[in-house]
Amino acid sequence: MPSDQSTWLITVPQDGDSEGLLQELMSKLSQQSKTFTPSSLGQLYIPSFKTGTLDSLIALSEELPKHDASFTAIVAKVVETLRNLLNNDPSKLNQHIIINDKSVDDYLLKDWHWNEERYGSQRGLRDMTDVLVKEMTSIDNVMKTKLNNYNLAKGSLVQLQRKKTGNLSVRSLADIISKDDLLQDSEYMQSVLVAVPKNLVKTWNTSYERLAPMVVPRSAVSLASDDDYTLFSVIIFRKVYDAFTQKCRENKYLVRDFQYSEDQILKEREELSTADTAERELWTELLRLSEINFSEAFQVFVHLKVVRLYVESVLRYGLPANYVGIAIKPESKTTKRTLTVLQRHFTYLSARSQGKSKGGAAANEDFVGEFQTLLDQEFFDFVLYEVPWIVS
Repeated sequence: MPSDQSTWLITVPQDGDSEGLLQELMSKLSQQSKTFTPSSLGQLYIPSFKTGTLDSLIALSEELPKHDASFTAIVAKVVETLRNLLNNDPSKLNQHIIINDKSVDDYLLKDWHWNEERYGSQRGLRDMTDVLVKEMTSIDNVMKTKLNNYNLAKGSLVQLQRKKTGNLSVRSLADIISKDDLLQDSEYMQSVLVAVPKNLVKTWNTSYERLAPMVVPRSAVSLASDDDYTLFSVIIFRKVYDAFTQKCRENKYLVRDFQYSEDQILKEREELSTADTAERELWTELLRLSEINFSEAFQVFVHLKVVRLYVESVLRYGLPANYVGIAIKPESKTTKRTLTVLQRHFTYLSARSQGKSKGGAAANEDFVGEFQTLLDQEFFDFVLYEVPWIVS
């Protein structure tokens, strides 16, 4: 059964007035659901393509589902990129999920037309498919490159911010330690900075003087504290530095390697500012590109769906290749009833659609064998493909 989380694209042979068909369907669908509105039903204007040979149509019918799945994934990735850039804010996302200033529903349900200027219908179906695949591949490659560039910039910024916002065991000390906190210009002694876990502070205070020989008594000073660590400075003789740091490691104290430098402080500030600016610029560029490429990719995606509808319609109903296209957005609560209305309305197509796959002729049996993968799918008297609500 078709999903209730997708818009259904349907084709049937054009046997009469297409506008009358829409009105008739609207009347029946409205009767089975009082909440079904005219905006949930629209016409797809299917052009008359160059049909080609039966062999070429069968080959395309086997190939198109693979492209369909690939296109669906690419459009979904663009939407996911937008969603991540906008912090999963539905209202903001809806502002960027547009196609030529139209919502997705308006694009599909308000008299959809083939883009003749861009994809002239006089092309052969094979050439048409190749053009669509080439365009979608180009969109995907551009998005991958831009997204990778943004992720690298964001990663660099996060790493620098982590130095500013992490706990005292990892964060930069440049904006915490002042020059006066450290012993300066001593040939024999030096200040050492030690991050002590909060639960070991009491032990540290009573034992740090005995961690190594030549630790200056009562020299430990608490300089900063957070939820996890307290940062101490302690004065030792330079020649016991290695022994002191080894004992600190054994006792789960973390010695921070830090040399006060005003130049280093300025450098870190500049690096953070540069990384922040680069991330913001690439975020803006990726957001703009994603919005543009969603519009482009979704249009390519729907055009491929229409090619699938056309190919299947020719294989099922034969020539002349004149078909009426219909787009329906079903209501989740009445999906089964909507499908039932369609099945009953198009029952008259049963002989034409099933006749293509029945009979005892050897040639027809060969055809069924080649086309078995499609015949194994759920079968209706009308041709139906779905556009999933990947932006919901």
